[in-house]
Amino acid sequence: MAENESSDKNARITPDMIVLDVIHRFRRTEPVFRRYDHDAGECICCTSLFETITGVAKKYGIHLEELLAALRRAAS
Repeated sequence: MAENESSDKNARITPDMIVLDVIHRFRRTEPVFRRYDHDAGECICCTSLFETITGVAKKYGIHLEELLAALRRAAS
């Protein structure tokens, strides 16, 4: 198990990852998605859990690189 945890911590969040997978692997990223709920006009985790990060950014007009940077900071 320690090996999996280590590889998860070193894993990189990529634009093609599914929101659910990101939150599952990096629990501290959930508040990042929640911060964008107001801009999105709905709960991203409720309505877009099975979309990619790229898909979420496009759907809600979120700057992809900003979202990725925030998620990566939270995960590290």
